[in-house]
Formats: sequence, C-alpha cells, structure tokens
Amino acid sequence: MKILVCISKTPDTTAKIAFKNGNSQFDDNGVQWIINPYDEWYALVRAIELKEKDASTVLHLVNVGGADADPIIRKALALGGDEAIRINTTDLHDSFYVASQIAEVARNGGYDLIFTGKETIDYNGSSIGGMVAELVGLPYISLATHFEISGATATVTREIEGGEEVDEVSLPVVVSCQKGMAEARIPNMRGIMSARTKPLKVVEPIEAPVFTTIQNFELPPPKAGVKLINPDNLSELVRLLHEEAKVI
Repeated sequence: MKILVCISKTPDTTAKIAFKNGNSQFDDNGVQWIINPYDEWYALVRAIELKEKDASTVLHLVNVGGADADPIIRKALALGGDEAIRINTTDLHDSFYVASQIAEVARNGGYDLIFTGKETIDYNGSSIGGMVAELVGLPYISLATHFEISGATATVTREIEGGEEVDEVSLPVVVSCQKGMAEARIPNMRGIMSARTKPLKVVEPIEAPVFTTIQNFELPPPKAGVKLINPDNLSELVRLLHEEAKVI
C-alpha cells in the first residue's frame, strides 16, 4: 500500500498574532512554526500505525510551501515518514491553488490512500481534502474519527451532526482526519537521526488558477476587564448581569 499524508506549517498555538502592511499580511516575526496538529496527530500518526501493521507500506509526505517549511517536514519524517515532497511556493492563500499542487503529486504518485487533517488551525478552511479528491477523481470521506483497512476496503467512522456514521469505501480514497483517529506521538532519537538522511524532494509548482486573495486581516476586539463586586452588594451584581452582560 502507498500512502500520501498532506502536512502544513502553522503558527504555534501560543504565538502572538499580529499583522503588517496595512493588515494585509500576517507578521511572522518571532513566530514559532509547528506541523498543523490535525495533520500531525491524526493523519500522520494513523498512517504510521498502518505502516507498522504492514511493513510493505510506503508512506510519503507532501507539503506546499517554501524552504522555511523544511524543519517541520523533517520532524514529520522523524515521526515515521519514508520520504517527503515539498512543492516550492509561498502562494498559500488560495485553497484551490494549494489543492491543485497536492493533486498533481497525488495523481502522479499512484497512492492508495491520501490523508489530510480536517483543517489547519490558522485558516480553518476545511477545504483542501475535498478539493484534492475532486481534482484526482477519488471518493472523499471527511471528519474521520476511526479508520480500519482490510484488503482493498476501508471502514471509516466519521462525525456527523448529532452522532456518527460508519462508511465502507474501496481504495483509493481521500480521507480528512480529526480527533479520535490516533494518539499524538513524539519523535524518538532514532527517528530524528534517520530523518536527516531521508529524501526531501523539492519540486516546482504547476500553473493553477488563484480564485481568492486576502484583502485584510482583523483581530477580534479585546476582552473587557473583569469587574469585581462585593459579595454584600447583590443588587449591583444583578444590575450588571441584566444591563451590561444581558444574561438575565
């Protein structure tokens, strides 16, 4: 079996978010970058588990990004990927463009299974997996919480509104993964050392249309300060809850 896992670079959840150039660009000065958690903890780790069950499985990683993504790609290789492909572009703001780059790799790679995270934690688009599936002409199952495979058939549990459903699908297939698919891992020393010599192939992007551009970013309004009320002054507490918080 041949698996392709899509990984992306996102700011650490503790990063201070700021913008520049008239709020039209994300300010990455001093930002710590990580593998998108949905890609790492669920998509990649589940793929590694499948590889551990079948030693003949080949596990490739694909990333769309510039050279600054190489450290997070090496970390993914340290976790258990066999080889990585980085599509060398920093034009990452249009989902269709990004999906087109991944689809080109998937189309030429002959993969049986393509995993993505359900979304990235910076833009929360949730669109790449479905677009890749459409572009390569494969079935797509989203929001997967459990994945098992028997021969050429996958059984996938996915989250739906108010519950879960269980699907069966023949390979090849594209699946987006979320919490429940696997448990997070950290690279061990052996993996870190071997990742240094694993192939990281850099390819140039194909031409693809860009349908959306970012005009500006806006931070949410700052949270209001906390008001402390004397326990003896219950009437003031009731007034504030009624007139300002508007919860009663």
